[in-house]
Amino acid sequence: MQKLSLNQSLSQKLSPQQIQFIKLLQVPTAELDTRVEEELEINPALEEGREESEPQSDSEIDDFGDDMKATEDLNVQDYLGDEDFSGYKMQGDGNYSEDEEREMPVAMQASLNDQLDMQLGYLGLDERSLAIAHQLIGSIETDGYIRRELDAIVNDLAFSQNIETDVEELDEMLKNIQQFDPAGIGARNLQECLLIQLERKNDNENEEDEVITTAIDIIRLCFDEFTKKHYDKIIRKLNLDDEILLKDAVTAITRLNPKPGGVSGGLVKTQYLIPDFLLTNDNGKLDLTLSSRNAPELRVSQSYTDMFSAYDKSDKKDKKLKETVSFVKQKLDAAKWFIDAIKQRQNTLLRTMDSIIRFQYDFFMEGDETKLRPMILKDIANEIGMDISTVSRVANSKSIQTDFGIFPLKYFFSEGISTASGEDVSSREVKNVLAQFINEEDKKRPLSDDKLEKMLKAKGYNIARRTVAKYREQLNIPVARLRKEL
Repeated sequence: MQKLSLNQSLSQKLSPQQIQFIKLLQVPTAELDTRVEEELEINPALEEGREESEPQSDSEIDDFGDDMKATEDLNVQDYLGDEDFSGYKMQGDGNYSEDEEREMPVAMQASLNDQLDMQLGYLGLDERSLAIAHQLIGSIETDGYIRRELDAIVNDLAFSQNIETDVEELDEMLKNIQQFDPAGIGARNLQECLLIQLERKNDNENEEDEVITTAIDIIRLCFDEFTKKHYDKIIRKLNLDDEILLKDAVTAITRLNPKPGGVSGGLVKTQYLIPDFLLTNDNGKLDLTLSSRNAPELRVSQSYTDMFSAYDKSDKKDKKLKETVSFVKQKLDAAKWFIDAIKQRQNTLLRTMDSIIRFQYDFFMEGDETKLRPMILKDIANEIGMDISTVSRVANSKSIQTDFGIFPLKYFFSEGISTASGEDVSSREVKNVLAQFINEEDKKRPLSDDKLEKMLKAKGYNIARRTVAKYREQLNIPVARLRKEL
């Protein structure tokens, strides 16, 4: 006898407008123009140009923001492609004079090495470590791979720059470079290149993604079987009982970039650097604006609107006319959704950056790194009433131009470390003190992590030895035995 059971479940689907917004939120500056052009081509109801009607009010934008709250705590990855966007930029509000337009940072054409060198500057390396990193970057080929053996690069450094190092130290430095954009850069083979990209995807999610986790297992444990398409062997080896999961994982792998250097016709693909935000200090008043390089003026076609009104009032008994009315309405809705999504994208980026500035106000006033407060994604998410994943998307690979230079938004996020007095300080402050201790150490008897832990605690920082090791590695400082000099 077959047993019947009744299960009740509650699920929520994202509206097309919400999906549109989430997709646009991830698009990088260099790709936004292309995305807009694509929409203009496929939708005749969407036109370039400023809306003739009154601009959308703040309340209307807020209403759309309220609709977006329904996406919080939902796994929107089901609705999106698996493309690994390096970040996304923001459109400006168009309120710039021609002089201000000319003074905007122009898009800079940069080689792959230039892009990597720029990201290298964020690590704050000493002169020796910087020379090692430059040697590694110089060994990366145009397709993004580093095929020269590390022991050969050790010899290169010894003979050309008189720098004594070893494979272990080079491997640690290479791991740092492999965290740079584009994802997969600095890999030594295809397997490592794919793993780097998959692990980057996994790290960017708040919860473990079963598809990406399975894809990682396939590349790490079954790479030979994958290249030969022996899927039955993969199923047995990984003990998979879900063929759909396997198919999704393989699809995710095939969408990765096998040549992260962007080789095209023997040339490195040009990428563009445009700060997403501009912050100026006007006699003590901080003024935040968005880059006007990404300010598409879009409107709904008046001719299509008039056409719909005319058709809608006519006798719609004719089947062909009904189909025409349906088509026109669909295109008008799609145009409005796209414009609203662009506006909501702007609103979200501004709200997030404004919150970061308020949180790190002292730093933005003076540019003093010691003024940075401990700040995590949750702090900003709570203040602006958005999901942590939304803030993460905004903070990922975004930058702001200030009077003190251009900073990636990730720079302002750091965990807090408690002090002996009970206050919280930024982990960046602790790293600075740690780096100072190591810079001033006797190189004949370099300080161990245990000794550094005691010295930091004596300074009032309550920190564990494993945390000292983690911060030291993040600063790209080798262990004591590798710092020892004769």
